Amino acid sequence: TLTAAQEAGQFEGFRSHTTESQAAGRVLALPPIPREPRDPRAADAQAAPQWRDSLQSPRYEAEENRKVMECAQAARWIAAALQDPARGFKPQDVMVLARKRALLGPMQQALAGLGVPAEQVEKRELAEVPEVQNLLALVDALVSPGHDLSLAQALKSPLFGVDDADLVAFARHVRAQRNAASAQGLAAPDWLYTLQNLGPQPPADLQLFVPIAAQLTHWQALLQSLPPHDALSQIFDEGDVLARYAQAVPPGRCAGVLAHLRALLLAALQLDAGRFVNAYALVRALRAGGFPAPVVAAEGAVRLLTVHGAKGLEAPLVVLLDTDSESPRADSMGTLVQWPGQAAHPTRFVFLASGARPPPCAAQAVAEDRQAQAREELNALYVALTRAESTVLISSAVPRNANPLSWWALLQAPEMVVAFVDAQPTDPLGPDTAEPVTVELPLVQRLDRASPPPATSLAPPPPPPPHESTPASLTGQAMHRLLERLPPAHAAQASPWSAADLAAVTTEFGLDAGQCEAAHTMALGILRGQGAWCFDPEALSWAGNEVGIQVGGRSLRIDRLVQLRDSTHWWVLDYKSSAAPEQDGELLDQLRSYRDAVARAYPQATVRAAFLTPQGACIEPLTDSR
Repeated sequence: TLTAAQEAGQFEGFRSHTTESQAAGRVLALPPIPREPRDPRAADAQAAPQWRDSLQSPRYEAEENRKVMECAQAARWIAAALQDPARGFKPQDVMVLARKRALLGPMQQALAGLGVPAEQVEKRELAEVPEVQNLLALVDALVSPGHDLSLAQALKSPLFGVDDADLVAFARHVRAQRNAASAQGLAAPDWLYTLQNLGPQPPADLQLFVPIAAQLTHWQALLQSLPPHDALSQIFDEGDVLARYAQAVPPGRCAGVLAHLRALLLAALQLDAGRFVNAYALVRALRAGGFPAPVVAAEGAVRLLTVHGAKGLEAPLVVLLDTDSESPRADSMGTLVQWPGQAAHPTRFVFLASGARPPPCAAQAVAEDRQAQAREELNALYVALTRAESTVLISSAVPRNANPLSWWALLQAPEMVVAFVDAQPTDPLGPDTAEPVTVELPLVQRLDRASPPPATSLAPPPPPPPHESTPASLTGQAMHRLLERLPPAHAAQASPWSAADLAAVTTEFGLDAGQCEAAHTMALGILRGQGAWCFDPEALSWAGNEVGIQVGGRSLRIDRLVQLRDSTHWWVLDYKSSAAPEQDGELLDQLRSYRDAVARAYPQATVRAAFLTPQGACIEPLTDSR
């Protein structure tokens, strides 16, 4: 291809060369994505516009849709190739290249939908990473309460997991509050103010926002009183941020996502030494750029890069996207500068009203500039082709205007042997046929600490508790919930839980005032009793509530798991409402299974287990610590 370009005067200084490999390489091509003759939604220009539900129906953009279709087609072929034993490809053997980074996001989504791990390994701004954008949106909403869209983004993120139906219900409530305020001549409330003033007994479809409001109010106070790094560190700890994202993303992306979140904490510490900046300035500084995201090459994942970023890398299979681009448009209202590298100053500086119709005095300079741009395209093609060790797959979408110098056109030269492959393989990995990816984590901190149950936009009131739930069991569950949501700073307080915390558990478990007070008293008994040391941050090097484990194929949760700072021993702690749980054989077996599961995860450590009771007792019934 490049030899033919040189013979045609488009390329110079090229000599044919090859590698020492004796294996024959292959160039494969996917069928081009065709163009639609016209937008089917614009068939009748006089027709009345139809309402589009923006939460369910995306905006139709013909050109953007064709790019998504191209990525989906290439992803299907890659997924099938990875499943074909005859090809022998593994995800890490595949490199997908595009000239523009904009295509890498849709390609990553298409591969993820087929169960294929993929990672963008090229450098980019930290604020461009979705998980960091979610955290910045949270901080932005709390320090700039009028930014409703930022709050909505934070609520939908894995931090809270609120779905569209719940957001719609809350948006309707905000609209009603604004209408009422307008009728009284008052200022319209924003989303955050409305959320924080729902009260302990909101409508049924808004009850899930009560604990979220309490959490946001607490975090807002942290951001207003602490340096950004310290406040974010506490938010990460209280919100189980790393664990929530580890659960929400595909296994192949987990390492990269966690690295990006940790980089956010580092950026907060680096900006003005972390002490001389406020949260508002941190958000603005990160969004302005200058903080690169860490590059994490996930093992066993398809690599997604731009052609420029792939220099120096190789892979057995290289997939080239968007190879049939349109001819570049001529610049207008611009400048043309000719400045040879050896010259001390420019030799020509021309203002161009239209690059397509340059003045006669600049025609030669414009022609030379276009020739240089065409040479750069061929240089990029050379870089892309030489990334492949054995196989190149080219993908394209039919352009509006044919470009005889596009990569697609050049690779269809007579001397090239290009084999077209089926766009619909016989064994694609589709959403309905893909094998689910199972990842077993022996220990992971609770991920659904404040996550509400899913609801619809017309959600009925919460169903009554199961018939086996008794007032005593509900009170015990409320006690567990209070200890699970224990605020970090509690030692000097008579009660660490606010009125909003107590109202939240009252609503969640359908308690009356007496039951709520009983649950509160029981939780205080455990917190101030013989096991108070397990709630002391100074005595612990790690602590987690509701830690998920797998025991005999069942998913169970440990009430509290801590590691002591001085001895590094692990303690499994189980809250029990009864005064003598050690006399119940079933409870003993359960505690032993918890302890043994932790011991298997940390075979070199000493693991002990104890019951904590509302009477203030810390009972260690298992003397054979593991």
